Amino acid sequence: ERSAASASNKEINIQWYIPSVAKSSKNTETKVLLLYAYNTNPVEISNIKIFSSMSVFSGHLWIPLARIISLREKLSDLKEQVEILMQGSKSFSTSVPTSFLEQSETLKISPSNKPKMSDVKVDLDEKTEEIAKRCLSEVKALLSVVPALSSPLTKIPFDVTLQSITNLEDMFDLANGCTITEGTLFNWIISLLH
Repeated sequence: ERSAASASNKEINIQWYIPSVAKSSKNTETKVLLLYAYNTNPVEISNIKIFSSMSVFSGHLWIPLARIISLREKLSDLKEQVEILMQGSKSFSTSVPTSFLEQSETLKISPSNKPKMSDVKVDLDEKTEEIAKRCLSEVKALLSVVPALSSPLTKIPFDVTLQSITNLEDMFDLANGCTITEGTLFNWIISLLH
């Protein structure tokens, strides 16, 4: 039998539903529906009619469209800043010291053992860290069950990598949605949706 669904890792899937743009009145703010489903353990579903799991969750949130568009622009700017920091960082240099090569000419460096550039933690400068805190505070406010009680962040709650910022930007892409797999960003998002 074919599986109805499976998730070998912890992951969250995000999709957006944009209702008709026709407004019922001038005072009504246009909102979009965030649909999410996540699992906290690997899942294999072979029959959806009898499936029951304590590790699969789903839900939805109505979020103002204007705030999503504004946040996506801020996240795009943050991603650009992270890319600039990565380019300027010496830790991302691909050159190997000659003394290292002299020590072992037969040493083979396997590219598969190296972390991908997008997965390397980025050291943020003060300006970029402040931009990140503002963006993430906005994400927290949008995803929190009681947004009015959501306080601004004083520290960044996950490892900032180019991939984590790209995932966050993709999360608020109304046309496509995204899937985020286990890691510190996944854990933070799940903590907001609980």
